[in-house]
Amino acid sequence: MMWTDKIRQVKILLIATAVIIAIASLAISQFLIRDLVEEERNNVEVWAEAMRSFNNADENTDLSLVWRVLEGNNNIPVVLIDSKGNVQDYRNLQVRGKTAADSLNHVARWARSMMADGNAIPIYLDNSDEHVYVCFGESLMIRRLTYYPYVQLGVVLIFVVVAIFALLSSKKAEQNKVWVGLSKETAHQLGTPISSLMAWVEVLRETYPGDELIPELDKDVRRLQRIAERFSKIGSRPEPKPENLNDVITNVVQYIERRTSNKILLRVDMPDHPVIVKMSAPLFEWVIENLCKNAIDAMSGQGYITLTARDESDCFSVEVSDTGKGIAGKNFRNVFMPGFTTKSRGWGLGLSLAKRIVEEYHGGRIFVKNSEIGKGTTFRIELPKH
Repeated sequence: MMWTDKIRQVKILLIATAVIIAIASLAISQFLIRDLVEEERNNVEVWAEAMRSFNNADENTDLSLVWRVLEGNNNIPVVLIDSKGNVQDYRNLQVRGKTAADSLNHVARWARSMMADGNAIPIYLDNSDEHVYVCFGESLMIRRLTYYPYVQLGVVLIFVVVAIFALLSSKKAEQNKVWVGLSKETAHQLGTPISSLMAWVEVLRETYPGDELIPELDKDVRRLQRIAERFSKIGSRPEPKPENLNDVITNVVQYIERRTSNKILLRVDMPDHPVIVKMSAPLFEWVIENLCKNAIDAMSGQGYITLTARDESDCFSVEVSDTGKGIAGKNFRNVFMPGFTTKSRGWGLGLSLAKRIVEEYHGGRIFVKNSEIGKGTTFRIELPKH
């Protein structure tokens, strides 16, 4: 199992844990709210019984306890209506109306809504069939507790998102420092031996002017010099210059053809006219080379590589297609992550570096356009028109 798969599994595990915690929190909150609702209903029943005792009391009845119960309800909204639906009294309701009749109509609507929810307790008066209803609703505390878990989860979610964003930004900044430091140090370390090799090539050219191998040696040394130049440009932001995209691709194709088997066939499809793009040619060549080398590895040394360049209406595009083993759909994004590789050897940095060059240095994007297992893969690069 690759380390990127492990990271994905850890992310899935963390998300699943967060979902379980959220569900458990909501469930516990609902249980507590249900208990509070039941307690409030019991309190309303006691209040209704006190109201019945108050209505049925005579001049000899001690109403001090009843009165304390009736006056003790300061949070549960209740409406007292008769059997015909007329409002007799109400408590703990904020009623808005221009006239008294409007206010009573508003309270009556509340009472009907409470009855429809099953929140009504009948009170029979003087042991007769005449009765009134005590309609009640949820207290302000219950309503607040109902919404509080969702507000709490929303705040936690915002905090988690901000924390993840901060961690990713910190990680990206750290990776950038590593890239810059590694690139500068590599360019620095290559500089001295390359200069020495160039001097020795000049000595050999003067000593053996007719030797046919010296020009090839000179090309390889200059190739090393170009590689060092690429690393130095990675270490600092390069200045894009107008370049002919056709020439850049042609240089890469010539370099790859000289260093691959004749079983690898490179096909190029480019416009007949020059395609001028603002870019860093050494770095962009590196991107195309990485894609071609990955294609060669994917084809096990035999197959076709097609490079297509287009001047489209909204961008300049380059596509690199191969007839290799393909990439699984789940790995379309993972292939650009540092360390991801399907080869037994390699650091898995080529495509990550290509993504950095295209997106950060050229303002474009690179992605897997399509891929099919056993048939091949197409990478697409899009560069903006400035």
